[in-house]
Amino acid sequence: MPKPIVYITRKIPKEGLEELYKHCAVRMHASQKPPSRAQLFSYAKRADALISVFTEKIDKEVFAKSPNLKIVANYAVGFDNIDLKAAAKAEVSISNTPSTVAAHAVAQHAMAMILTLARRLPEADSFMRLGRYKAWDPSLLLGYDMNKKTLGIVGSGRIGSTLVHIASRGYDMDIIYYDVMRNKDIEKKYKAKKVTLQQLLKSSDYVSLHVPLLPTTRHMIGAKELSQMKETALLVNTSRGAVINEKALVSALRAKKIMGAGIDVYENEPKLSPGLAKLLNIVLTPHIASATYAARKEMGEMVTQSVVDVLIRGKRPRNEVGAK
Repeated sequence: MPKPIVYITRKIPKEGLEELYKHCAVRMHASQKPPSRAQLFSYAKRADALISVFTEKIDKEVFAKSPNLKIVANYAVGFDNIDLKAAAKAEVSISNTPSTVAAHAVAQHAMAMILTLARRLPEADSFMRLGRYKAWDPSLLLGYDMNKKTLGIVGSGRIGSTLVHIASRGYDMDIIYYDVMRNKDIEKKYKAKKVTLQQLLKSSDYVSLHVPLLPTTRHMIGAKELSQMKETALLVNTSRGAVINEKALVSALRAKKIMGAGIDVYENEPKLSPGLAKLLNIVLTPHIASATYAARKEMGEMVTQSVVDVLIRGKRPRNEVGAK
């Protein structure tokens, strides 16, 4: 009996995929560049399962060209790239990878950005490379401390809660958070206080975004919200780019309405809004917050188990989303 066919839409690490290769005929996109729509349709036409990433739009057109497709396993926590209604209509299961290791990696990246901005490391690095360091100066490149500063967490899910632990236990920071749901766990363990978004923006020294991209979160940080922040505040985004109105962010940073920002995700990724890359009070990284060897391995294991559940075991996939 022939093995079921699995197409992986991007070139991803093979660590964690061993069981997938054992049970299935696996085809992986060969290029580091995203597949074209024509290539995606070609993969879908032959596939019993697709392993996709967040950059691939899996919509009703894809499902219409996929007569054998039984599952799309998204190699990401977010799944806003998939039309869940179209999937349900096509009777295709959808899963994601809410990896614990990846959550720690993203939270660590967010903390690294906060530290980088607060201690002015990019400026210091440039200062040294340009040969400007002539003598120690007690007022040179003064930065900000962490301890007893207020960290505002927008979205207290797995990643946000992990950052709360790092910031509270590691840096003695005070925690406030905004979420549609109350998180009693971080309130009890870390004395975090639930506040409105407006209160959070006004009170926080550092703001870190950890919400999914939904109609209610698109542009949740715009000109109005940025104007509510302290002039000395820092904003970090490792969630989804469109959570911030990038044009408004450029304007706020130019006018120094906030001190700085650390951005790992972009509104029109991979494109940057005009002027963003020219700013000196921002740190930019290419969507690598979850990019650790351990995180990618666990993500590979999770998509493998979901696909094997459906194609080999005849079960619902682990980490199913948008269940029919």
